[in-house]
Amino acid sequence: MNKVKEVLLEKKYIVPFILITSLFSFWGFANDITNPMVAAFKTIMEISTAKAALIQLAFYGGYGTMAIPAALFAMKYSYKKGILLGLGLYAMGALLFYPAAQFEMFGFFLVSLYILTFGLAFLETIANPYILSMGDPSTATRRLNLAQSFNPMGSVFGMYIASYVILVALESDKRNAAGELIFPTLSEAQKAVIRTNDLAIIRDPYVMLGIAVLILFFIILFSKLPKTEHAGKVNVGASFNRLFRNIRYREGVIAQVFYVAAQIMCWTFIIQYAEHLGLTKATAQKYNIVAMVLFISSRFISTFLMKYVNSARLLAIFAVGGMITTTGVIFIEGMLGLYCLIATSAFMSLMFPTIYGIALDGIGEDAKLGAAGLVMAIVGGALMPPLQGAIIDLGTVGFLPAVNFSFILPFGCFVIVSIYGYRAFRVYPKSTI
Repeated sequence: MNKVKEVLLEKKYIVPFILITSLFSFWGFANDITNPMVAAFKTIMEISTAKAALIQLAFYGGYGTMAIPAALFAMKYSYKKGILLGLGLYAMGALLFYPAAQFEMFGFFLVSLYILTFGLAFLETIANPYILSMGDPSTATRRLNLAQSFNPMGSVFGMYIASYVILVALESDKRNAAGELIFPTLSEAQKAVIRTNDLAIIRDPYVMLGIAVLILFFIILFSKLPKTEHAGKVNVGASFNRLFRNIRYREGVIAQVFYVAAQIMCWTFIIQYAEHLGLTKATAQKYNIVAMVLFISSRFISTFLMKYVNSARLLAIFAVGGMITTTGVIFIEGMLGLYCLIATSAFMSLMFPTIYGIALDGIGEDAKLGAAGLVMAIVGGALMPPLQGAIIDLGTVGFLPAVNFSFILPFGCFVIVSIYGYRAFRVYPKSTI
């Protein structure tokens, strides 16, 4: 019996697992091709950092809007139908980049991203508990960590496209011999030509992404996926009440809000941090790719470590590591501070799936609504980046450059995550985590 419990994935789930795991890469790509667009739109549209960060408000705000409806849809119909609807919305949002670029309206791009993330909310709300359900509950958290390991692979590809296809080709990011941007010094007519060119450069990868998502839609449409949903109807009101009374779940949602906020801030504003050191956007994005490679490597290592170390204890340890590296980001100027920011990704690697697995452990038929709450928590990525952008716009804070000081926000987020990891290990009732 013990050997059966140690099986991570049964043979009957291998093909469905591969198909659903591919979704993790697709939303990772969308996340990380979009993060650098904050810096790109700031220059192209000549807006403040805080306004450019509305991209993250639109992108991650879609999760907050659609997570609960996605869960209710899956409860009424099925995991598969929910995934298909999510892919349809994802493709629609990506394809809307074409008219957005034609109209050259920043607000249109925001609406496109908002719709795109309606689809991502469906996919994340449904795919995560679906993966958890594909096998023995005792290996559920490890199984989700394995599936989530493919998320940053999509992220790296998104970062690569952002760096080597988009940012490097932007005419608005060209600099003079002194390293200063040329774009702000041009006439309005010259700027208009460059703006049209650069928005088309941003548009094309999203349109191609929309086409790729449509292809995946039809592959899943004609594939047979197992039904692992709990039998019988779920009383939504009773489910909400049980979840709200569950302290481990309730505090898990809070921890997830702050973790996602930290992740998005560290990956969005690494470009501003590097630009402050005199690097171009394209060069800065290469450091973001290094951070993501470190994130992926650490994800696989931490998944292995969970065979020997309690996942909640490991979460707390990694959160403390994130606190240490962000302290270096705040107080160390120059390249060493940038290296500390890159190193932070190693400690973030296990956080999302581990918080997810701990919070959902043992909640049974409430898993779909519980998953929705944890996906809604991604709204943390919408709320804090504009605040960090506003801090960066200050220029300096005391004796520190504002871009350095702004990382006090991710530091505070890691404090919250470390407390959750400690409480999950020491305070909450014992479980299979």
